Parts: sequence; structure tokens; C-alpha cells
Amino acid sequence: MYDIIYIGGGLNYAGAVMAAKKGLKVALIEKDLEQLGGVCLHKGCIPSKMLLHYAQIAHQSKHDVFEGSISLNMKTLVAKKDKLLSSAARAVTSQCKDIDLIEGEGIIKEAHKVSVNDKMYEAKHIVIGTGSSPFIPKGIVYDAKKIITSDEVLNLQELPKEICIYGVGAIGLEMASFFASNGVKVSLLSRSEGLQKKAHTLIQKAMKKQLEYMKINFLENHNIIKAVSNSNEVVISLENQDDIHTPMLLVCSGRKPNLSVIDTQEIEVTKGIRTNEYFETTLKDHYAIGDCNGKLQLAHAAKAEAINVTQKILGKKVPVLDLSTVVQFIHTLPMSVASIGQMPSDTNKLSEGIVRLNTFTTSNFHEAKEGLMIVYADENKFIVGAEILAPDAEELIAPIAMALAGEMDAKLASKTIMAHPSFAEALERVYFRL
Repeated sequence: MYDIIYIGGGLNYAGAVMAAKKGLKVALIEKDLEQLGGVCLHKGCIPSKMLLHYAQIAHQSKHDVFEGSISLNMKTLVAKKDKLLSSAARAVTSQCKDIDLIEGEGIIKEAHKVSVNDKMYEAKHIVIGTGSSPFIPKGIVYDAKKIITSDEVLNLQELPKEICIYGVGAIGLEMASFFASNGVKVSLLSRSEGLQKKAHTLIQKAMKKQLEYMKINFLENHNIIKAVSNSNEVVISLENQDDIHTPMLLVCSGRKPNLSVIDTQEIEVTKGIRTNEYFETTLKDHYAIGDCNGKLQLAHAAKAEAINVTQKILGKKVPVLDLSTVVQFIHTLPMSVASIGQMPSDTNKLSEGIVRLNTFTTSNFHEAKEGLMIVYADENKFIVGAEILAPDAEELIAPIAMALAGEMDAKLASKTIMAHPSFAEALERVYFRL
């Protein structure tokens, strides 16, 4: 009998470590203990950002101030990546020294009980963090060779000369940047029209221009109804379009919550595992955090949710976690995009301050002429949200995230003197425009 059983060894482990340090008897169930740390560590944000880091260097080396050329050695990079992840995984395992690690697929068939390999484990509290998996649309015959997901990109031994990417979410846009930066001919297919439709219209237009700048062929209204590979190529059949023939198809059409853990009607499942504002499921003392609850598919959100739930179980008075104040970003090149908080809508009238980065001389050599800094404030001039398109936007948005947490108004925030020259200076200007 355990105090808490955590199912899924992704960012869920952060909660397990916290509970164990407080003296609770804790078990963590993971299908593959070699994957402890989850998708983010092994197949997601850590390795993908490593690839993008080196891709950015390859892209910058093409500028006319450099002579000669460089190319990415994928075999060396993948080996370097594997070594880094192995070291990081060992560090995660060492943090779990006071936790019972159980390998296998955990299934909840009744309250407070988890079945693993036909053995039953019991706990007063159960925290589900089973994550998500790549979604492959019907008609696309995934073979992990010519028709691949981001999982296979991270282990490519050589780059293709040409690739089609299906999907314009975070993974599709980031992978398009990676391949284009390394001289691969990229066609980016979207089933509908437009890009980042929830973003400010100025950012949508600027991101389209960035695709053109990177020589990425953006094909809107290209809905794949069938894709199959043969010995030579992938044949893509489209709705109301001619077929496309390509050496490789990367499917980036989103991720689906892993829900096989649920085998009881007491826990309701919709687009994910249904939870309340404290991430408790429809079965008391059973919680779901991270991608599997269908709220926000971000590693840092999953970690915050796991800690929030664990603190609640520990008897601490925890606030409702406001997921709108979680930073979201897409690491495209040469500029990334980040957002946080509230955005204007028909029912949410906000004032906005906008600064274009082309007013800063440094934008010329940072490839940021189309960059934007947009900050939103409510009727009382309190800062409530922001969108940024800039080099390292995910870093630039941090002070705005702190302004939201500190409930700062524009007048107080504008007192901060930012370093010169830096794009953070744009914050000074944008606060004065609110």
C-alpha cells in the first residue's frame, strides 16, 4: 500500500521526488525505465532544441561575411545527443532513489488500484501522467523510414535532399526551420489556410515572411487524404490537388493523449482525461497531469501541474494553477515566437503596445527586421499578456511572465532600464505605448 502511485515517468517524476522527500511511500510506474524523464527529455524539447541550436550555426555560416561552407554531420550530432540524454537520464534516475520504480504499463481498473504485468498495486492517491504520442491521420501509412514523425528525425544518420512536412503546429514549424537551415529543400503542407491563427495578425504575416526568407515552400489548403511509400519515394495524394512525390514525408499533425491507462468508467475521458481546476479526475483522489489531460501540451506545464497536485496531496493550500500564464513558444529560426496570458477578443477588449524590431539597428545582423514585441494591458493598465516574434523570444518573454505573476501595471514595469543594445529595450518602449 502506497501513499501515492505516479503512473508515467515523464515530468510526473518531479512530483514523485517531492513526495518522497516529504517521507511519503511513493511508487512510480513507467513502461520503459530507460525512458525515465519522458518525451521532452528523450524525444522532444531537449533533443529538438539541440538540433536547432546547431542548425542555427549552419544557417548563420551562409552569411556573406563568411567564406567557405559548413555542413551538419548528423552521425556525430546524433551520437552527441545520445550521450547527453544518457547522462541526463542517469541524473533523473538518481533523483528517484527513494521511490519504488516499477517497469510496465499501468492500468487503472478500479479505484486506488493499478495493475502492472498482472500484479496489483494500491495507493491512497494516484497521479496519472502518461503523456501523448504522435497523431497519424487516417490514410497516411507510417513506416518510420520514408514516412516519419519527429521521433525518427532525432535519429537521422544523414539529411535528405528534400522533404515534405505535414502540419504547421510547433513541431512542424520547428522541423521546417531545422531542415531549411541545413540546405534541405522543404515543402510545408497545411490542411487549411493561414499560420498561427490565434496569434496577432502582424505576427501571422511576419511568420509567413520568415518562411519565405528561409526558402520554405508553404503550401496552404493541402489536405493529405493518402500517403504511401515505395522503394523510391513517398506518394502524397491530396484533396483537390495533384499528387506530390517526395523522398520523405514528416508527419507533424499533432499529438494524442495516451489514454490506455484508463480501464474504468469512474474516470471520464473526453479529448483527454477530464479533470477539475486542481487536476482531479471524476474519481476522487485520482489526478491527471500533463498531455494526457488534454489541457496544455507543454513539458513545463506538466511539471507545474505535477508539483501543484503533489502539494495538494501533502495538505498544502495551493492556488488554482492559471495555465494562461504559462509561456508558450515555438523555436523557429532565425526568430522564434512566444506568447503568454490574455489576448484581445470580441469579449476581451485590451489595449496593446506594439514595437517593431526594425527600429533597432541590431535587427539587421540578427535577421530580425520583421520582429515584433506586443504587450497587452487591461482597462486599468495592468499587464495581462504578450506576444513576441524575435530571436530567442522564449527568453525575452520571461520578464513579462514575471510582470504577470507580480501583477504589475505598465507604469511600474516601465521603470526597468533594459540593457543596450538588446531587444529587451523594446519592452521599455512598448510599456510607454500602453
